[in-house]
Amino acid sequence: MARTADRPAQGEALSRAVWDVLAHQGLEKLTVRAVAAAAGCTTGLVMHRFPNRRALLLHARELLHEKSRVRVDALEADAATPREALRAVLHRGLATDPETVTDSVVWMGFLAAAVSDGELITMHRRHNRSWRARIERLVAASAPDWTPAQVKPAALGLIAMAEGVAAFAAADPSHYPAADQERMLDTALAAYGLGVSG
Repeated sequence: MARTADRPAQGEALSRAVWDVLAHQGLEKLTVRAVAAAAGCTTGLVMHRFPNRRALLLHARELLHEKSRVRVDALEADAATPREALRAVLHRGLATDPETVTDSVVWMGFLAAAVSDGELITMHRRHNRSWRARIERLVAASAPDWTPAQVKPAALGLIAMAEGVAAFAAADPSHYPAADQERMLDTALAAYGLGVSG
């Protein structure tokens, strides 16, 4: 990466490199040196934007949130009904393909890293609460006659199911194939009376 490259292009290239390191080497390997190698630039150039590993971690957590937000915004916009939107958004939270498996592994890595880091846990909580608010909104739209006292536990139950099975599938994919995860999601939605055909 040439030093003369414009700043937005440099920023995008470094962000891609951060994600590349996360996706292929894991959170524990996210270092200034690894990002520089992935971006094809000097460590000095990386440190100009990210002065230490903690800055890389904060940026990477923001990347994970933004990447997920863009995808689920599109899924929600493309859905014909609130129930279809709810299913599509929850499905994106499963670990059914290499991309979503990577997202799940990265998310779990951030949770582990955030436990002892006040700034990182604050960011992690903020993004997770945003996800919960989205699911609550979609549940409410899918069941307009429900009260908040009905919406909140249903949303939390669906989130826990989707994120729990994603964690299991990321660690043991042969025992949690995509088809099984999708059946679990549809069973949970139907149990709450929120199935697409319900």
